[in-house]
Amino acid sequence: MKAADPSATLRRTEFVGPQVGDELFADGLKALASVVVGIMLYLAIRFEWKFAVAAIIANLHDVIIILGFFAFFQWEFSLPVLAAVLAVLGYSVNESVVIFDRIRENFRRYRKMNTVQIIDNAITSTISRTIITHGSTQLMVLSMLLFGGATLHYFALALTIGILFGIYSSVFVAAAIAMWLGIQREDLVKGGGPKKETDPTDPNAGATV
Repeated sequence: MKAADPSATLRRTEFVGPQVGDELFADGLKALASVVVGIMLYLAIRFEWKFAVAAIIANLHDVIIILGFFAFFQWEFSLPVLAAVLAVLGYSVNESVVIFDRIRENFRRYRKMNTVQIIDNAITSTISRTIITHGSTQLMVLSMLLFGGATLHYFALALTIGILFGIYSSVFVAAAIAMWLGIQREDLVKGGGPKKETDPTDPNAGATV
């Protein structure tokens, strides 16, 4: 096939063979496994192993949904998309940490509440922050998707899907799994005398994020 301009010359041809593709696939799996292990260790040390298991299941749920979209619609999966998947993992775990931190603070503050009430109050008191944070981030990602061109298209598309599904997974899935695993006050509150009961409807009560 000849070029429209006869003076044009072919300077270089690049081809990614199956061996390179296998290396990228292996390196991607190693990166994903490293992130998962790091997140679980961090949450287990900072909070409790039940929270670590709950958060990683919720976050992997986001990853599976992103991969499912790309597989179903046969979109190109490249290194930028892998970077977006890892970014979604970190973004989702940040939201889970905010909710878990409020749950731990509520266990210390509200001695008369049961676990269901504690988790419900923690989610309710952080929902405005969740909406504002995810909404502003989604606007930025959508601008990349619409105006970033072909180079950023699939990267921004993966982030868009991950953030959309990360909203409910961090709020509903992670906390629900932690409750199903039997999280309780004794798991998070180590010693210390009882504190004064505060008003659970106070928007300023709880952990500072």
